[in-house]
Amino acid sequence: MTEARIYLVDDNDGFRDSTAWLLETAGFQVQAHASGPAFLQAYAGERHGGAATCLVSDIRMPLMSGLQLQEELRRRGIALPLVFVTAHGDVPLAVEAMRKGAANFLEKPFSDEALIDAIRAAIANARNHAGGDAGDDRLAKLSPRERQVMDLVVASKPNKIIADVLGISVKTVELHRSNMMNKLGVRSLPELMKVALGHG
Repeated sequence: MTEARIYLVDDNDGFRDSTAWLLETAGFQVQAHASGPAFLQAYAGERHGGAATCLVSDIRMPLMSGLQLQEELRRRGIALPLVFVTAHGDVPLAVEAMRKGAANFLEKPFSDEALIDAIRAAIANARNHAGGDAGDDRLAKLSPRERQVMDLVVASKPNKIIADVLGISVKTVELHRSNMMNKLGVRSLPELMKVALGHG
């Protein structure tokens, strides 16, 4: 995981610089950009090997918002794990982004550990999906909805946010969550994390 490349997109110079330093200290390769268009231009000119990658982007930015960047990536067929960072008032936008496939969102201010954990979970989850979950047959037992619930639980989202993202009731989330835990044979969040992230 230490060789993973992180693309950081944020128009706030201070936040971008401090976050890039944090991620480099954690062992990631970081490419920081002040806007979505700048990132897209740089990304299009790169050679992409098998290294793990993740995009960390603000939601509200001039020139191109985080949601517009997400849509443009989808249009170009670029599948990058995406972690949004957002101010408190942007949570409804972040929920919309997760409905469209974002791996996670973090509300500013957040701890260094929360960001690093979110990135590692997003990369591991993308690898699991790309590899057909070959590392653990238990994951194949889950229904598509249970898998969605699991991904959001692993992303540390409470039941209310999970319900908002999936457009279902909190009670339905609780039911899927219980079924998912039973099928995987886990009783705690740490056990679930090990299975979901491929260490089960």
